[in-house]
Amino acid sequence: MIKAQSPLSRETVQRADVSVKLRRSRIIKQNIPLMAMFMPVILFYIVFKYIPMLGLVIAFKDYNFFDGIMGSEWVGFKHFKYLFENNYSREIIYNTMLLSCLRVFVGFPFPILLAIMMNEVRKLWFRKSVQTLVYLPHFLSWIIVGGIVVTVFAEQTGIVNGLMKLLGFSSYAFLYHDVSWVSIFVGSGIWKEAGFSAIIYLASLTTIDPSLYEAANMDGAGKWRKIWHVTLPGIRPTIILMLILSMGHVMEVGFDHVYVLQNQVVSQVSEVISTYIFKIGLQGANFSVTAAMGLFESLIGIVLVAVTNRIARAFGQGLW
Repeated sequence: MIKAQSPLSRETVQRADVSVKLRRSRIIKQNIPLMAMFMPVILFYIVFKYIPMLGLVIAFKDYNFFDGIMGSEWVGFKHFKYLFENNYSREIIYNTMLLSCLRVFVGFPFPILLAIMMNEVRKLWFRKSVQTLVYLPHFLSWIIVGGIVVTVFAEQTGIVNGLMKLLGFSSYAFLYHDVSWVSIFVGSGIWKEAGFSAIIYLASLTTIDPSLYEAANMDGAGKWRKIWHVTLPGIRPTIILMLILSMGHVMEVGFDHVYVLQNQVVSQVSEVISTYIFKIGLQGANFSVTAAMGLFESLIGIVLVAVTNRIARAFGQGLW
């Protein structure tokens, strides 16, 4: 037998509902300025990120300007088959993955090491000077960085070859050999971005409890022991988060970086998806093939992010 609800309990429930509604209304009113400031960000992503996704349909069509997106003929996976059956396309995908993996896995530890070293510096003036020097390259465009690289490594007029000649060695065409070009590509990327990326790890280092270092001192731990047992575990969530985000860009080498350094001699290792899309898609007006390539690139990025996050979750550090 169901017991009837008393008038007193009904009144209590109604008061609780009113209290919850008033609290929600108060929270919304308090956050109106924040929501207003966030609105341009939402509009930016809707207009420039989500709406353009509708154009991915041209990867499944023989797109041309006269028929438009809706009027172009539907061809299904024709362009995807072309990409995987074409040796040149497979080589571009391989180059992209090679350069991206080197950039991610070789360059990833440098911001961490740089942040730890700057955190250990006790002279404030020296730390600020180093921070300024390592942050500065991030604000230079790749055009300027490419000019610096050419100035340093050019065969005839480069600084490095000039020093080699003074020491009695013959000059070497660094920018025209595959291995040296890849090394310069990876090194220039680290030099440009490591300092700015270190800011995130420096912010994470400030959250470590100082009492942990004091306890390590009492236990007789040296500098390296404290870094290994206190500093690195303290920033481990940030490291894993940055690694997951980096894996999402494995297939994105970056157009500017490659384009300013590449040349025809090393095209077999320097031709990547971004430059392929520029040359075949924009210059050659073959939009359907390059849209298929871009969609494939995005799908690989999503899969890598999901796999990396799944592995991180096994250690209790997943992003979601």
